[in-house]
Amino acid sequence: MINSILGKIVFKDEQQVVLEAFNVGFEVFLSSKNLEIVKIGETKKIYTFLFISQNNIELYGFLNRDELESFKILNGISGIGPKTALSLASLGTIKEIQEILERGELPPYIKGIGQKKLQKIILELTGRIKEVKKSRNEEDKEVIEALVKLGIPRQRAKESLSKISPEIKTTEEKIKEALKNLGQ
Repeated sequence: MINSILGKIVFKDEQQVVLEAFNVGFEVFLSSKNLEIVKIGETKKIYTFLFISQNNIELYGFLNRDELESFKILNGISGIGPKTALSLASLGTIKEIQEILERGELPPYIKGIGQKKLQKIILELTGRIKEVKKSRNEEDKEVIEALVKLGIPRQRAKESLSKISPEIKTTEEKIKEALKNLGQ
């Protein structure tokens, strides 16, 4: 699949940009929030999701990986199409989106979500957040065990892990960062 495209923005309207890379112009749908950020003529890396349906092939774009991951989760909820998922993903992480939805503070540019659909999204996101927390806890246990096997006391390993940025995702990167913290 197409993970990301680095190219020059040569066209922009209220729904999409044309990103030119390798002498090919890619039509990429962006959220209205991201469309405000990008400028014609600038070179930009856009993370992408290729959506294939019976009638269309569309490329959806995001300015960072967190939005892309949020989009994938939201797009997987039945009754949520890619355009709605795109708009919702621009609100932030899944946790942030859930909090916004629970407060009922949807921005006016997000259309097509009634009360029943809103409740369904909140319910599914709650389940997803629990899955992610469980997965992260298991990864953190792996990191702590690896550090203990390297001769680091368990309490110091936990303290070092707590100082790691949440943006660091893989177990290997967490171990490296924890070792750096311990070396300081």
